[in-house]
This record gives sequence, C-alpha cells and structure tokens, in this order.
Amino acid sequence: MTDKVHRYDVQVVWTGNEGTGSSSYRGYSRAHEIRASGKSLIEGSSDPSFRGDSTRWNPEELLVASLSACHKLWYLGLCAEAGIVVVGYEDNAQGAMVEESHGAGQFTSVVLRPKVIVASGADIEKAHALHQKAHEKCFIARSVNFPVSHAPEITISKDA
Repeated sequence: MTDKVHRYDVQVVWTGNEGTGSSSYRGYSRAHEIRASGKSLIEGSSDPSFRGDSTRWNPEELLVASLSACHKLWYLGLCAEAGIVVVGYEDNAQGAMVEESHGAGQFTSVVLRPKVIVASGADIEKAHALHQKAHEKCFIARSVNFPVSHAPEITISKDA
C-alpha cells in the first residue's frame, strides 16, 4: 500500500491594522481570521500575554484543541470497531508552554483528560487501553515534538 498525502488549505488574514500597520509593537491589533473554503471563519488573536484579545482563539489554544479533537476522533473510531459504545465524551485538555527570557518559547507538554461515558456492559479495561492506541494513531500527536499524555476517566452510563 502506498502512502497518501493529504493537503489542508487554510488562509490566515490579519485584520488588526489600526491605521499605521506594524509601525510599533503597541500600534497594531493581533486580530486575524482563519478561513477555509466552505467553513465558518475562526476569529483569532494572540494570547493576552502578548497583547492579544482574550475573546478570540489564540494559536496555543488551537494547538491544544487539535490534539484533543484528534485523540477523540481516533478513540471513538477505535471504540466503534471494538464494540464499545461511547455515549459521552468530554476532554479538559491542558497545555504547558515555556516562554524563554529572549522571547522565544515552546510547548513542553499537553495532558488530555477525557471523561468518557460508556454504555452498560462495556469492557472498561479495553476502553482504557484504547486511549493508548488512539494516542499512537493520532496524526497531530505524532507530529509534535513534546509529550502528549492522557489521563482518562471512564464511567458506565446510568441509563439502562
């Protein structure tokens, strides 16, 4: 089987020119829009620590969200294949980024904390094990150079 190449076309448009462009560090907004054909736009900015707008998504949040969503998508697919019925899934993911004294920085870790509810009769041990398999398959987790861990909680649905 040959490898497939998938391409993702995204446009980021800076909307933060407040009249003088980037003539000074404080003279412009970090506002931008993330666009892709046929999709709702995402209003973005930088982290508020870097003069960003806290009401808009920043790249760091989007990276953590991408890791969480990728893990969830793999996990649900693997559970479906294994006959484990997931009826609820919520992740409270958290990323840690270190900003160095010279201004550069990098993520040092992301922890995914999925709370999964499975249907009555599900194999809880298998449901836990599939988190590791999802991690091993996740395209985004396989692409980053920092550890991504998971600490799932799995409960059985109270509905019959």
